[in-house]
Amino acid sequence: MERKHPLPPFKLNALLIPLLLGTACFNQARAQTYKKTIVEGVEIFYREAGDPQKPTILLLHGFPSSSHMYRNLIALLAPNYHLIAPDYPGFGRSAKPSPDAFVYTFDHLALVMEKFIDQLGLKSLNFYLQDYGGPIGFRIIKNRPELVSSIIIQNANAYLEGLGPDVQKIGALAEANDKKGLEAATSYMMSLEGIREQYVFGTVHSERISPDSYYMDHFIFEQPGVKDIQKVIFKDYSNNFPKYTEWQEYLRKHQPEVLITWGKNDKIFPGSGALAYKKDLPNAEIHLFEGGHFLLEEYPHEVADLIHRFLQKKHGK
Repeated sequence: MERKHPLPPFKLNALLIPLLLGTACFNQARAQTYKKTIVEGVEIFYREAGDPQKPTILLLHGFPSSSHMYRNLIALLAPNYHLIAPDYPGFGRSAKPSPDAFVYTFDHLALVMEKFIDQLGLKSLNFYLQDYGGPIGFRIIKNRPELVSSIIIQNANAYLEGLGPDVQKIGALAEANDKKGLEAATSYMMSLEGIREQYVFGTVHSERISPDSYYMDHFIFEQPGVKDIQKVIFKDYSNNFPKYTEWQEYLRKHQPEVLITWGKNDKIFPGSGALAYKKDLPNAEIHLFEGGHFLLEEYPHEVADLIHRFLQKKHGK
């Protein structure tokens, strides 16, 4: 029988090197780094990935999560984009000074994030807004419109039409000055059961929702002082509603390029909140999913594809 000899070593290497280099470059592009910086004396944790020479996406997270909610999206988009995802003070891996030492309002959180942007030298940003990322991001956007390249919105409300039953219930308790009821409602939202519900309610493929997500949030919330901080921020949330008309005015005036991906079964911000943007942004691209509040846990690849197509069209690539 004729014996087949292997390729000589130099030929084998010549065949493998491009493949190996390509794989290494691909993996390096996807790799996330974990960094910290100091803003107003507070340590801010953030995730970064991708090439800074490529379009930058700033990912602003929601309650009760942190930049951890973007881990899958970052990995999917990093080969083509530069991604930055910070944790706000009082959230995730960022510092958590007591409310006596730090002003926990949405105005102040937005100011800290604006300073974070300037400290990192970020320009021409594609803002990704989810939940709390909406009121924080829209404050920055309205104040610094020159930073905006585009806006990607996911279950982040700017219209009264998009307030779901959970928000309306809490609003009714506040209006009735039912302090005991409000305390019970906020305590539930910060419990493991309440956090898990925000992840799984309205999902079609609940088996796709990683328990790591809500257990991670719960772990952070169980750290000393965190729930006290969150209650202070929660009390300030009503100050976002009067800002809605200002953000709507910005959208009407500037007509930014906007992509909206939304879990329409969200009982905090249902699909009507996404459709309301059409009133001021007739050219907005809107995609409603059969999903819940944390859409990226269920549909990361689908959302990443929509973002890639949206930004490819915008940047002409």
